[in-house]
Amino acid sequence: MDVDVVVIGAGPAGLAASLNLARAHRRVALLDSNRPRHAATLVSHGFLSRDGISPLELRTLGRDEVLAYPTVTYERTIVHSISPVPGGFVTVAKRPGSDEQTEVHSPAVLIATGLTEALPLPSMVRAWYGTSLHSCMDCDGYDKRGKPLALIGETDDLAERALVIRRHTDDLVVFTNGVGDVSADDEARLAALGIPVERAPIAAIEGDREGMQAVVLDDGRRSTRTAGFVRPQWHASIGFADLLGLERDADGLVVVDGSQRTSVAGIYAAGDITPGFRQLAVAAGEGTIASSVINRDLIAAGR
Repeated sequence: MDVDVVVIGAGPAGLAASLNLARAHRRVALLDSNRPRHAATLVSHGFLSRDGISPLELRTLGRDEVLAYPTVTYERTIVHSISPVPGGFVTVAKRPGSDEQTEVHSPAVLIATGLTEALPLPSMVRAWYGTSLHSCMDCDGYDKRGKPLALIGETDDLAERALVIRRHTDDLVVFTNGVGDVSADDEARLAALGIPVERAPIAAIEGDREGMQAVVLDDGRRSTRTAGFVRPQWHASIGFADLLGLERDADGLVVVDGSQRTSVAGIYAAGDITPGFRQLAVAAGEGTIASSVINRDLIAAGR
């Protein structure tokens, strides 16, 4: 199959790009594994005109809008490789559970796959993830306002995140699970704001059908917490692009310029796979920018 642009990922970035490329009369192959990172999240916030919509519904509405354009094809598939070939790239993908292989040739490829995440204490957190516990402070902080909240993480940026969460509550406890790194200076700063840091390992997260109720520490202490936030560790799972030699930052994210161009001509990236804020509106905006730039770059190349 030959198209103008391959778009990998049908989240907000990929869908926004596909929509605007279609409106520029571009032939688009939209490839998506249908494994969104926020599959456990019940509602999304901060997206103008869609505040409170479920992520699944948002993706479905966006996909339906995009596929109304005859120049867009959609395939639920897993991309295995992108290779440079004369005149552009060949993208190879396979459908889940099948050996059937698809090869798509295009002069441009947009990577909008998002990230995968590893939760701290997954066996404990997963039961509450998307309901009582969330990862996005900007998205879900408002709805947890005034509650006794927890921040659970094992990284070195917990103090910064705690300061953001404090905008929503005066009752916040930071839990490092014996792993997270909060410096003495940061701990003193948080203490001055009434935010304690608990460094003991977590033994359990208690709750019932009504939701989370408490964090129980390994030493037996019990902290009443009815909601909160976790700090996942995010990973850029784009081994399929290894042959391209894309420039990536220390976190493995794809480095782009202000126009969503990567270090390889003809390859673009948008959304969570690039450095920056991880919000729906930001991802959609980057996808829109990418579509305009891709269209102009193709025109400049005589396509």
